[in-house]
Amino acid sequence: MRTIAIIPARYGSSRFQGKPLADLCGKPMVWWVYNQVSQSKKIDAVYVATDHAAIQQACTELHIPCLMTSPANRTSTERIYEAAQSLPADIYLCINGDEPLIDPNIVEQVIPNRKEGFFAANLMTKIHSPVEVVDETNIKVVTDEADNALFLSRSPIPHPKASVHFDYYKHLGVLAYSMEALRFFAETPKGALEKIEDINELRFVEHGRKLRMIEVDAHTLSVDTPKDLDYVRGVLQEKLERGEIKL
Repeated sequence: MRTIAIIPARYGSSRFQGKPLADLCGKPMVWWVYNQVSQSKKIDAVYVATDHAAIQQACTELHIPCLMTSPANRTSTERIYEAAQSLPADIYLCINGDEPLIDPNIVEQVIPNRKEGFFAANLMTKIHSPVEVVDETNIKVVTDEADNALFLSRSPIPHPKASVHFDYYKHLGVLAYSMEALRFFAETPKGALEKIEDINELRFVEHGRKLRMIEVDAHTLSVDTPKDLDYVRGVLQEKLERGEIKL
């Protein structure tokens, strides 16, 4: 079974223009993500898929395999689908390019044991902070008894009617797709809920396709704003000084 990881790297962003090229201790953020994912022994190849010449040039200079894709792609999943046309594989991983310290061991947990019967999967992790629960950049998820996604939302779900103890979960930007799933996404129009929430994965849920949610114990450090970048840069600098990571 051949597994390929693709890191979608879009230059334009409403909150953070040029984020993939943001400097983190002398390297662009996209390099950190690529470097982390490349450490996995279960992934056969790692590529960056971008829509911007500056990102492609940076990848070339850093010897990162990079594919230029259309700026018309509206979602990361569409960009993955376009890149997959020239990259034969059984499983395609989509790794968000905004988590420079993503753990390759965590990434591997989304890879299915076998390709037969596999459609799509997504990682999720327990939320430990009330601040994260109400943060709309954290996409909350609820599942059925078989761990398939029932709904994803930027709002806190489920909503407790009474004072009860339960856990909130958020989805992580690590997904596994079959080519069937990518094709389905590309050929299926947005549903009403996806338009409201602006969450790609709802395209599967709204149209009755199963998205398997896999729980992992992960403490993520994603970069959504310049303020996040400053914090993550400090964390990376400390790790470099302690010798925990190397450039």
